[in-house]
Amino acid sequence: MPITQILYNLLLMPLQMLFEAVYRIAYSFIGNPGITIIIFSLTINFLILPLYRRADALQEEERNIEQKLSRGVRHIKKTFRGDEQMMMLQTYYRQNGYKPTYVLRGATSLMLEIPFFIVAYRFLSNLDLLQGVSFGPIADLGKPDGILTIAGVTINILPIIMTAVNLVSSFLFTRGYSVKTKVQLYGMAAFFLVFLYTSPSGLVFYWTLNNAFSLIKTIFYKLRQPRRVLNVLSSLVGVGAVVLGLTAGAERSAKWEIFFCVAGVLLQLPLLTALLRSKAKAVKKEAHEYVDHPKVFFGGAVFLAVLTGLIIPSSVIAASPQEFIVPGYMSNPIWYLVSSCCLAVGTFVVWFGVFYSLADKRSRSYIEKAAWMLCGVVIVNYMFFGKDLGLIGNSLQYENGMSFSAGQQLANLAIILGTAAVMWLIHRLIKKRVFDIIVIATLALCGLAIVNVAKISTSVSQVSVTSADEGGALHSLSKNGKNVVVLMLDRGINEYIPYIMNEKPELKEQFDGFTYYSNTIAYAPFTNMAIPAVFGGYEYTPAENSKRDSESLESKHNEALKVMPVLFSKNGYRVTVCQPTYAGYQWTPDLSIYDDYPEIKTYNPTGMYSSELETRPLIEGNMRNFFAFGITKVSPLFAQPALYEDGLYNYVKDSEAIELTQTTDGILRSTGISNTFLNNYNVLHCLPTITSVTDDEQNTFMMLSNDATHEPCMLQMPDYTPEQKVDNSAYADQLANGYVVDGRKLKMENERQVTHYQSNMAAMLQLGRWFDYLRENGVYDNTKIIIVSDHGRNIRQMDEAIYHLINDEEFDSEYFRALLMVKDFNATGFTSSDEFMTQADTPTLAFGGLIDDPVNPFTGKVINNSEKTAHDQYIFESHIWDVGENNGNVFRPGNWFALRPGDSWNESNWRLVTFNSVLPEEAK
Repeated sequence: MPITQILYNLLLMPLQMLFEAVYRIAYSFIGNPGITIIIFSLTINFLILPLYRRADALQEEERNIEQKLSRGVRHIKKTFRGDEQMMMLQTYYRQNGYKPTYVLRGATSLMLEIPFFIVAYRFLSNLDLLQGVSFGPIADLGKPDGILTIAGVTINILPIIMTAVNLVSSFLFTRGYSVKTKVQLYGMAAFFLVFLYTSPSGLVFYWTLNNAFSLIKTIFYKLRQPRRVLNVLSSLVGVGAVVLGLTAGAERSAKWEIFFCVAGVLLQLPLLTALLRSKAKAVKKEAHEYVDHPKVFFGGAVFLAVLTGLIIPSSVIAASPQEFIVPGYMSNPIWYLVSSCCLAVGTFVVWFGVFYSLADKRSRSYIEKAAWMLCGVVIVNYMFFGKDLGLIGNSLQYENGMSFSAGQQLANLAIILGTAAVMWLIHRLIKKRVFDIIVIATLALCGLAIVNVAKISTSVSQVSVTSADEGGALHSLSKNGKNVVVLMLDRGINEYIPYIMNEKPELKEQFDGFTYYSNTIAYAPFTNMAIPAVFGGYEYTPAENSKRDSESLESKHNEALKVMPVLFSKNGYRVTVCQPTYAGYQWTPDLSIYDDYPEIKTYNPTGMYSSELETRPLIEGNMRNFFAFGITKVSPLFAQPALYEDGLYNYVKDSEAIELTQTTDGILRSTGISNTFLNNYNVLHCLPTITSVTDDEQNTFMMLSNDATHEPCMLQMPDYTPEQKVDNSAYADQLANGYVVDGRKLKMENERQVTHYQSNMAAMLQLGRWFDYLRENGVYDNTKIIIVSDHGRNIRQMDEAIYHLINDEEFDSEYFRALLMVKDFNATGFTSSDEFMTQADTPTLAFGGLIDDPVNPFTGKVINNSEKTAHDQYIFESHIWDVGENNGNVFRPGNWFALRPGDSWNESNWRLVTFNSVLPEEAK
């Protein structure tokens, strides 16, 4: 991370994030980019009005002092020369309590305007929402307005209007000021005219509104009682807003009505506050001497920065550090912490510090108390609220979204108010100890952060070793030998296959020779518990793994991943392993588990086939969004969904950026692409590149895991391709009615159901392309292909899969169904079978007809599927999926079900065995 980016994050990025949040939230209510600019300008100007008021006051103070001292200064300069003049001026300034550095106070307004202008320029110049959008006479807010054309010459009117407003404001403001001040302001107006003349009209429109606001502010300053006039106007506008909200017609949504009514009520606050103050002034009180304590404020600011910029982001990353490494770029997640920490310091220490430093003593006293109270409120809010939101991906997007009930929000608000009251009371009782408490709390947070950073560094260092030799994985298939391919599609959903084949009949031709096993079960609902049986067979089901309680889960998992590659390699096969899931119990597979077998080629191809254009936005987004995530988690529950904004965190992309977080609008439309889906989809798309063909007689074996089906993503129909903007409204009827095959309906009622289906469809389409490639190159018939998954998903998509096994509660057996499709050598036709199968049949199917009586090289036991029908199959239900947490010798306790070998679609064959157990007694 270059030093320039660090400085930008400290000084300017906090303002840019404020601009983005204000614009995005306003746009979500209004929906019109032009009107949003107006609301955006007003909001920003009112937010920073206290800053400018104080800056103008300092400038006025400096001007008055300069006028007061001007006569004496002129006399000294006229009378004395050289060192004597300098000494006399210093003495004169000291006698009048003036320092030459005070001249900088006169430039405070300008110094504040510069960063706000830079950020506005960067933000609005390439804003995607403005591109091609008209507003009134402006044809395109993303381009210069070009409103007037004379003799073939296009003239931009907005910059001229902006300059005129600026000049009028400067004229009114500088009445009675020195020529130097007037020249400065008029020169700035001319500069902005030249600089912004060819800028996008959206930017110029915003700056014109700012100048108009400045003009109105200047006029108010010239009034005798500007505050009273402003309060009355605010109240009148508020009344109008309430009336507009209450009388809104049917064409306006309830959201609009609420917005206008709430805004109207808020606009009454200035007048009500002024009335209360006037009443209070009527009661005679003793003068109060306000004493500021800067260390309390800045101590609180540092605490807030450490919590939101370091603790919260590092806690998320430390839970699964390797998930946040972008494949192919080895971006160390520590840099995300550096970025978020800089943003937090820039927000709370730098910019809040500017507000604090410019405030008067009375205001500083209030700000210090607010900072102290805020420290208590945010830590309580973070620790006790907004939990249990489910899985969060590497783009900081929750799989199930973010929502809270009204009861949760009210309870949270009550706790916040109570905590604020307690913090205020503590401040009153032990004011002198407040700073010490803040320091201790901050040091405690820093200690936790060090632990998290150490954990992240350790995990990342392991990846840097195992991934050092990664490249584009290449496996050679033989034309004259026998090839075996085992392809594991994580969360590949079994029951989709009939519907996919029905929608795309051409897939049956591409999948010629495959048998689809519709009656296949998975042994657990998550990868860490189910995947060992897929690759190792019946010795590695959850029940069998629990019996081997003297060995670690990691060692048994690694063993299962090596069973097929090692046995095939010992039998003379050329072996390639790609992306062995959770190898070494690491998110990014630790390929060193195969170091004892140098003849086995190993690769981690996920992400290696994604371009920088597709990947870089995720890194850049996380550099910003980790701090935004921290702010979200410490905010009240009622505000969190708006700040989270479906995982976008109010990020407003420019016109050239790719959005690698997908947000859906119902079941038909979406914006952005899931980065994780794209990385895995690209691997399937590039299978013809990954696999080459040779004329030798060498037998080969390839084992590949892929997560494209694990990452639900809305895709553009009918080809199911990833697009930045998806609009499937032409297929609304098809989705609304669901899909029906053989009397069974596959529901398409919500985003989870639709996106899961579409990701699975996309995977099958890419595999179909690869199979065509194998045919064209003469290696399809002599290749055995097994497509299998580790588990399904409980998305309630089929009524036939919903059982009542636990006190009549609904139990979705879709979780425990594995995809299984097998093509044997020289097989033809696409067929379906309802034979009872399990995911643990995979090794037996792979070795069948190739290796007689295969023996597990690690346990010495024969590999077969006799266990499948020897007794009931024990299914394990647990939701502790994280290998960083569930990593002992046995899996954490969970629920156990027994399935009688036969029809898994018959509820009577299922039964509940026990709750919360490591292993049921009957399975021992």
